[in-house]
Amino acid sequence: MLRDFVKNIGYDDPLEICLSELEALLQYNYRISKRSAALLLLQEDPEMFELVRKNEAERAEKIFSIIEKIKPHYSYPLAYIISERRQREASRIAAAVTTVGKKGSLGIKEALSRAMMNPFIGGPILLAVMYYGLYKFVGNFGAGVVVDFLEDKVFDQHLNPVFIDVVNRFVPYPVLRDLIAGDYGILTLGFRYAFAIVLPIVATFFFAFAIIEDSGYLPRLAMLVDQIFKKIGLSGRAVIPLVLGLGCSTMATMVTRTLPTKRERIIATFLLALAIPCSAQMGVILALLESRPLGLIIWLSVIVGVFMIVGFLASKIMPGELPSFYMEIPPLRFPQPSNVLRKTWSRMKWYFLEVLPLFMLASVLIWVGKITGVFGFLVRLLEHPVRWIGLPSESAVAFLFGFFRRDYGAAGLYDLKTQGLLNGNQLVVACVTLTLFLPCIAQLLMNIKERGMRVGVAMSVFILFFSFGTGWLVYVALNLLGLNL
Repeated sequence: MLRDFVKNIGYDDPLEICLSELEALLQYNYRISKRSAALLLLQEDPEMFELVRKNEAERAEKIFSIIEKIKPHYSYPLAYIISERRQREASRIAAAVTTVGKKGSLGIKEALSRAMMNPFIGGPILLAVMYYGLYKFVGNFGAGVVVDFLEDKVFDQHLNPVFIDVVNRFVPYPVLRDLIAGDYGILTLGFRYAFAIVLPIVATFFFAFAIIEDSGYLPRLAMLVDQIFKKIGLSGRAVIPLVLGLGCSTMATMVTRTLPTKRERIIATFLLALAIPCSAQMGVILALLESRPLGLIIWLSVIVGVFMIVGFLASKIMPGELPSFYMEIPPLRFPQPSNVLRKTWSRMKWYFLEVLPLFMLASVLIWVGKITGVFGFLVRLLEHPVRWIGLPSESAVAFLFGFFRRDYGAAGLYDLKTQGLLNGNQLVVACVTLTLFLPCIAQLLMNIKERGMRVGVAMSVFILFFSFGTGWLVYVALNLLGLNL
């Protein structure tokens, strides 16, 4: 019986014709069937490509041209088409040769696993994960307790006075003193933001994310949101880069390569740049709105609303088929402490090696901008839209910081709050606008690298105007409703 099933395994006509042509051209003995070798070529297996170049010299060009000609027949990569067809055939064979007995009682792990993917029960579980994992642990503990201790006790009371005193004693040039320990100095601003504000938030987020990841919850979350994501042109698979965007959107943009179609990759990149705050930015925003629960609800509602509406419109504008989705669900388990610590440490190491130097570089760029007058010009330019959405002129600096680093801008708002320059309504408007504001330089460069110059720049121009437009709508709505947060 199994032999009969194997004989019936096949693909649609264009793919079968292509396979026949490739089998006829392959002459070398690859120690596997010619059909298997042809399938590896269609899936663009690099080792198979190299063997064909080496052993089919006279026919290699024609073989590769056949592969290129078949690609336009499909909206998805050929590797995805082949894998999906195999999965369907495997399910058909399994259904035909297996008998399902009477269901026994589910174990605790299996019952919890199914509950996580159930649209009615999975939603509250997701909210609980976000509340305790992000809001309470990252927001309250990381961005609250730890940041307050490092910012007030360590830096303001001890380190910054020492930095300023040492620099004033041993650096004779005012310009260099300003670079090292001035208002925007490498030590007093860059070093302080990186270690006192951003590091605790990033560390607590990476720790919480490692626990969620190691438990096997992410694939179940992908299954839970698949139907919702299809409304915005994505599949449940996109939850992986989007959740990673809560850690670092630059890294998450690279992970969009795993999405099967160009359409999905563009939509996911756009949503990452527009409506997904990185962990440090989100943590600071949670700290800013910690004592204003209604303001936090408004901020979250606006960001989620923008994510869904813009994603829906993008899916209607961009051509292409609806995404399909399948994923293997690993067993649910208790997170292994060694795995959690190892993953947290590897991401923290990445932060120190890749991100920390950017804070130092940002201080240098701001210093150069102040000397040349460019920084002041850009601040004055941003003061107009900032006042337009009801914020004080001083917040323009925070938005300019946000272009260097998103978390840099959020930390700038944190400084303004501690100085008493922002009331409740202004905090909500500022948080909404800054969350939707331009992606940081690193993410902008990654967008251009992954999606091309035209798409990357077009996204940023749209986001710039859209962010201030949305901020203005929130500002007007709060005034019309008479809310005083």
